[in-house]
Amino acid sequence: MKNVYVARLVPIEDGGGYCGTVPDVPGCVTTGRDMSETLENIRDALSGCLCVLEDEGEPVPSPTAIELVEPDGGCLALVDVDTTAYRIKTDTRAVRKNVSMPAWMSEMADRRGINCSQLLQEALRSRLNM
Repeated sequence: MKNVYVARLVPIEDGGGYCGTVPDVPGCVTTGRDMSETLENIRDALSGCLCVLEDEGEPVPSPTAIELVEPDGGCLALVDVDTTAYRIKTDTRAVRKNVSMPAWMSEMADRRGINCSQLLQEALRSRLNM
């Protein structure tokens, strides 16, 4: 899922950088040493929060227009997220899948040195347009 949310960046009082939140996603909070790092961290935190909501079948909040969000002592920034790209980048777990194929095909693939797991991944990436 691709979307753009409003982030609020508020300076931390002791001069320790910024606190970043996404008002539309409760609990989406992070910090950074400067605005750039805070924006990078909020994109990561937001992507993670949205992936959890998707995985748990919870509704994903719709973004509020930036003109409707109060800065509350900080500044506002737009943060784009792509949960599919985030998953590709961060979820590198391998899972086993049992597949069936004719015996002759398996034997021919083995003789030709074809790695069926790699071939299946390549075919799925192509089919999923990734």
